[in-house]
Amino acid sequence: MRKGTRNFFVIAIVTVLAIAGVIAFLMPGYLPVAPGVAAADPTTQTINKGEYLARAGDCVACHSAPGGKQFAGGRPMPTPFGNLYAPNITPDDETGIGQWTADDFYRMMHKGVSRDGTLLYPAMPFAAYTKVTREDSDAIYAYLMSVPPVNQKNRPHELRFPFNQRDLLIGWRTLYFKEGEYVADTTKSTQWNRGAYLVEGLGHCAMCHTAINRLGGSKTSQEFEGGMIPNQNWYAPSLTSNREAGLGNWSIKDITDLLQAGVSHRATVYGPMAEVVYNSLQYLNDADVEAMAVYLKDLPKRDSEAPPTSSARLVSPNVMELGRKIYAKQCFMCHGDEGKGYPPSYPPIAGNQSITMSSPVNSIRMVLNGGYAPGTKKNPKPHGMPPFSHILDDEEVAAVVTYIRVAWENSGTPVTPAQVSTLRTLIPE
Repeated sequence: MRKGTRNFFVIAIVTVLAIAGVIAFLMPGYLPVAPGVAAADPTTQTINKGEYLARAGDCVACHSAPGGKQFAGGRPMPTPFGNLYAPNITPDDETGIGQWTADDFYRMMHKGVSRDGTLLYPAMPFAAYTKVTREDSDAIYAYLMSVPPVNQKNRPHELRFPFNQRDLLIGWRTLYFKEGEYVADTTKSTQWNRGAYLVEGLGHCAMCHTAINRLGGSKTSQEFEGGMIPNQNWYAPSLTSNREAGLGNWSIKDITDLLQAGVSHRATVYGPMAEVVYNSLQYLNDADVEAMAVYLKDLPKRDSEAPPTSSARLVSPNVMELGRKIYAKQCFMCHGDEGKGYPPSYPPIAGNQSITMSSPVNSIRMVLNGGYAPGTKKNPKPHGMPPFSHILDDEEVAAVVTYIRVAWENSGTPVTPAQVSTLRTLIPE
């Protein structure tokens, strides 16, 4: 299972019902019944709740191979240690989880241990899912048991020695796994706690936004401080630094728009985050997305050094001029002469934290390979950026990325052709 996309409809008839609805929305896994519609029977209600929560956990993203049956597994998950293959989690008795009980499923979610006692690799985010309540785990189980069974054998993992020795996971778990359901912070609001429950648990946001070490583990003290996503060649920015993706100076609306629609007046999601929005976050109800925004905005700020200044003076005039000419020819029509863009369709470049953050990887990737924001319920016809890898050589890509990182008083640093060349060889065109 992986991270997430949902949307929700807030229905209010009179003031009393509206207030009651807001309170109910903050309850884990709540799904409403429209006025005038007969309440669903408990079984159907539980399955519907489980489907919503499974979307919040983005289960479909890992457990459904491209072009394959939903939840039948088989999707390769590249890691620094070799390929893992997501298992079949349809209710097939022979190859799926058809013979699992709700207790077996909760044990897997809560402890990271399969039905037969096998320790799971942490690519399955049980370190986050351990925070999921038993009630919500049971609802997800009920939903998965209701989907069509698919008879498809699980593909064996392809991990290098010694990483294929599961006994080593005992050490990993000792260092990096803390078991336990989410415990509410009584000093915070109900809304904040709901956001924390979703972000830290089913959403498993820290899994990408926290750097991992050579053992595939991360320190709690470095949560949300950003890092490269292994084997994907994307940089997940820090959510605690306002010089990267820190949200301290964002409005709640800009955050919720980005999470739920994939675009806002501040930024647009691409790459792995676009998949999360598409598969998971667009399907969350408005109250849950706002709760996540409230929690994320309140993350501790960890900007210790002084804000950087423009590095334009460090760039060769020839590089700046080359970058300016390429920008004028290829970029200004969408992003404007001054880099202000035309949000939310065409994001700004001037003052954009995702352009100026310490790692230039994402900016280089976008110029080389382009990309589209996800098509979502709130942004069904997204605008995209074309690739330029077939038009621009490494020197030209480096020049234009350097230009946008330092022009208009942007505080980024220059990019070298060697950095572009490295990414070009790693990314399929």
